[in-house]
Amino acid sequence: MSTYAIGDLQGCYPHFQQLLEVIGFNPSRDKLWLAGDVVNRGPDSLAVLRTLMQMDDAALMVLGNHDLHLLMVAAGVATEQPRDTLQSILRAPDRENLLNWLRRQRLFYHEDEYVLVHAGLLPGWSVDQAEYLAQEVEHLLRDERSFQAFSPSMYGNDPDHWQDNLRGENRWRVIINAMTRLRVCTLDGKMNFAFKGNPAGIPAGYLPWFDVPHRASKTHTILFGHWSALGLRMERNLISLDTGCLWGGNLTAVRLEDRKVFQVPCA
Repeated sequence: MSTYAIGDLQGCYPHFQQLLEVIGFNPSRDKLWLAGDVVNRGPDSLAVLRTLMQMDDAALMVLGNHDLHLLMVAAGVATEQPRDTLQSILRAPDRENLLNWLRRQRLFYHEDEYVLVHAGLLPGWSVDQAEYLAQEVEHLLRDERSFQAFSPSMYGNDPDHWQDNLRGENRWRVIINAMTRLRVCTLDGKMNFAFKGNPAGIPAGYLPWFDVPHRASKTHTILFGHWSALGLRMERNLISLDTGCLWGGNLTAVRLEDRKVFQVPCA
């Protein structure tokens, strides 16, 4: 059995199928770990969702900001953006099954030495604390009444840092923003959501979340996507997986057992 961690698909279904062929994926034997943003901007988000849903336990994903955006648009509390490609899902006859399945996916996954999250973790969060916080939000998303009550206030950049005494909407928003939108922060964990570019252009006073000294989650290997300008980065306790398939880069899978890299070009 092999486990393959895969970067952001963003609806690039043909390249996903090519990558599955390259790795020789067998759903009865192998596992896929997907780093979120499986939908939006690419040409066939509907096929991606249907395929993952049909894989059952062979595929595990964490939610990314684009996945949450789909849920927000479907709930009527957000509007589609000019580059969104969500209509195929929103008009599909199996729309509700797909959305209900998506809403029940994880925000954070931890198994043995590995952690899977879409964007990152605040430097003060240990893996155990992050798992506990993620479960709060996961329960919120899965419960229909709670989701409908919270969804209108999900978007927003404030608060921009974690405090243990946060409660309610502010608490959940920080958790979601960190795990699905974080790229850079200050030494004390203040997040900057405006920066999206190459690490060479990080604003003064900020640094990549994973480079903060004494980061509490260094005890595990963090698998994440979201930051396409960062590209593939493999370190002892860190693997970044978003290699910009949507932008003409590659779609990447890393086999966790030996860290072998598999890629297909997405020109």
